[in-house]
Amino acid sequence: MERDAANNITRRNRRAGIALATVAVSMVGLAFASVPLYQLFCQVTGYAGTPGRADGASVHTATKDAPLVEVRFNADIARDLPWRFKPEQTGMMVQLGEESLAYFRSESKADGPSTGTATFNVTPLKAAEYFIKTECFCFTEQTLAAGEAADMPVSFYVDPAILEDPNTRDISSITLSYTFFPKKQSAEKPSKNDERGG
Repeated sequence: MERDAANNITRRNRRAGIALATVAVSMVGLAFASVPLYQLFCQVTGYAGTPGRADGASVHTATKDAPLVEVRFNADIARDLPWRFKPEQTGMMVQLGEESLAYFRSESKADGPSTGTATFNVTPLKAAEYFIKTECFCFTEQTLAAGEAADMPVSFYVDPAILEDPNTRDISSITLSYTFFPKKQSAEKPSKNDERGG
């Protein structure tokens, strides 16, 4: 009788342990998947000022009589990344549907190699779904050597459908902002010589 009770408790504990381990593994998986899923959601919906993304085969047309819209550029950098980062142009007038190219410039002030990753957004937020990037340096690790500088291009267009949306017809200016953050470095494992003290 006591043995059966002990076996039942052991089985329950084993099931509880397996269930908790499954939950822990699932949470870790969701944590890793959440960033790319959130980025995809934002790119599809324009949520949180995230511009759309188009592949090279996407079709868009610009006509000579299409209205112009001003696109402004903004660059920020996290305090703990020793870089300078700025747009090469503060703004430009672009025709709706016309593909345009802008450049941002990064320069490292670090003593050695440093790596950063840029995030971006578009304001006003309601314009984000109509601001389409065809090439961009965002969400890609960028590594600069000490003192190195690099030009980073952004290819984009503003979808003419922005004129058909009653909520966006009043927009005459759009701002594209980038912020660079440092890549979090993992702690380096000590070498065998270090572990031996020599």
